Amino acid sequence: MPRPPLMSQPPDIPSQQAIEGNVAARLTLSAHRWPDTMAIAEPLDRGRRWRPARSYRQLTFAELDRDSSHLAAGLRAMGVRPGMRMVLMVRPGINFISLVFALFKARAVTVLIDPGMGRSHLLRCLEEVEPEGFIGIPLVQAVRTLLARRFPQARCNLTVGRRWFWGGPTLRQLRARRFPAESPSPAESQSPTDPGDPAAIIFTTGSTGPPKGVLYEHGNFVQQAAEIQQFYGIQPGEIDLPGFPLFALFNCAMGVSTVIPVMDPTRPAQVDPRNIVEPIERWQITQAFGSPALWNTVGRYCEQHAIQMPTLRRVLSAGAPVPVHVLQRMRAAIHPEGDIHTPYGATEALPVASISGRQVLDETAARSAHGAGTCVGGRFPQIRWQVIAIDDGPLERIDQVRPLPAGQVGELMVSGPVVTRQYVTRTEANALHKVRDGDTVWHRLGDVGYLDDQDRFWFCGRKAHRVQASHGTMFTIPCEAILNGHGSVYRSALVGVGPPGSQRPVAVVETWPERTPATQGERERLLAELRELARSQPLTETVADVLWHPALPVDIRHNAKIFREKLAVWAAGQLESADRHAGSW
Repeated sequence: MPRPPLMSQPPDIPSQQAIEGNVAARLTLSAHRWPDTMAIAEPLDRGRRWRPARSYRQLTFAELDRDSSHLAAGLRAMGVRPGMRMVLMVRPGINFISLVFALFKARAVTVLIDPGMGRSHLLRCLEEVEPEGFIGIPLVQAVRTLLARRFPQARCNLTVGRRWFWGGPTLRQLRARRFPAESPSPAESQSPTDPGDPAAIIFTTGSTGPPKGVLYEHGNFVQQAAEIQQFYGIQPGEIDLPGFPLFALFNCAMGVSTVIPVMDPTRPAQVDPRNIVEPIERWQITQAFGSPALWNTVGRYCEQHAIQMPTLRRVLSAGAPVPVHVLQRMRAAIHPEGDIHTPYGATEALPVASISGRQVLDETAARSAHGAGTCVGGRFPQIRWQVIAIDDGPLERIDQVRPLPAGQVGELMVSGPVVTRQYVTRTEANALHKVRDGDTVWHRLGDVGYLDDQDRFWFCGRKAHRVQASHGTMFTIPCEAILNGHGSVYRSALVGVGPPGSQRPVAVVETWPERTPATQGERERLLAELRELARSQPLTETVADVLWHPALPVDIRHNAKIFREKLAVWAAGQLESADRHAGSW
């Protein structure tokens, strides 16, 4: 799609103050500049079995801006007020995007949570956040009604779909109503949004502990959109296929069109690759965002079928280190001058750094394969960072931290305008992750690694995942790279069994589907080869135990972060069973 021409600015175009205060003002700006350009295309036929989407529902930027303003007025009429915590649980698509912008315009606090985290985690997180209303599909409202005692403050509720046995309006009714005064845009509001005002609560994946509610301020979102656009050179008029729903919000703030893919965003590894390739070809997609697990599936499909996607010039992937084989396959499938980029960060601080596939393949991959860790690249311009001595306890003030020189492994700590300032659930985590430096808040990422002489960070794993053996500390990513070098291994995980300080290092491997051992004898031969490989390298020479697992447990958001805590428990059981069996002889 060619870049649309700029239009003359009408008198009520958002002011710079509004744009800097509320990210919804950036949607209004897009609507003023490119009113007739498609903002979102949503497939109408989303069956489970693959078939090309024959029809799409589309909204222009002007229509999306009007719809979200109308919904903001409806939310106000329902009683939604600035600062109210409103849970949003709807499927990815036009309704989701319009409702998020409506909540921003109404200055409510949007609570976003992954439904795939499991029933117990989900209900506990919802209860802890103390919501004052739910905007959700019928199933969500049914659960909310049946468990009303757990959500006593949830009085403003909107059903997206058919209402069953509960009260409150539906989204269809809200759209059909007329209001005395439409919701003012952020530019027209008599009390403009301050960048420090709360905007959303987003939950962590819970890959290293219970999910925590991260408070996003409006300024965090505004800065995220600005930095991502500037760093990657994203231009208005581009078309994006987001494999993660929240990225569509940034698109609208950047004048970029969004085509919603047919997929379950909580299970990116299970995507049908044709549901990604077909819309890329049909809509001439220029950019796409997804987890490494998604691009692994798509890249293998493109390689097997010799598929080229020449319009695709920019692929973004986040959530976990992107394996070299994924980089190679995806770079071969997209435009020759295109690249796959890996932004690095966390729910609490994103983006922090970035590296391109070209840099990885040309400069860092060989070192990573020999245990140097994964280079995540250089920092974004507004980020400050430092590596500090590893400490499992709280470091509440900057004078309590001990910075480490380049090349020495420690914990990464960052500050900047995209770095969130606090957790609002599981608030005991604030002392463990937030460091005060006057008015500045540093965030301890919980990632360990080191800075090189080019000020690039090399990721060596999670602090909580390090193995503290009697002979010293072992870091997961460098050790796992050794085992991943075996042709049959898809991925591996190093875990520690026993108390810290005397842990027994155990490697757990998952094989490529086509290389899965068919018999017990084949499995034993594979494990023997892996034990020999581990013994041959200094980083892994103390790993005497290697176990095979059919499918390593991973996070629900990206299907890429390995739940090593669960694996450690499983490995302990396997070793205990093997020791018992050996003793019986």
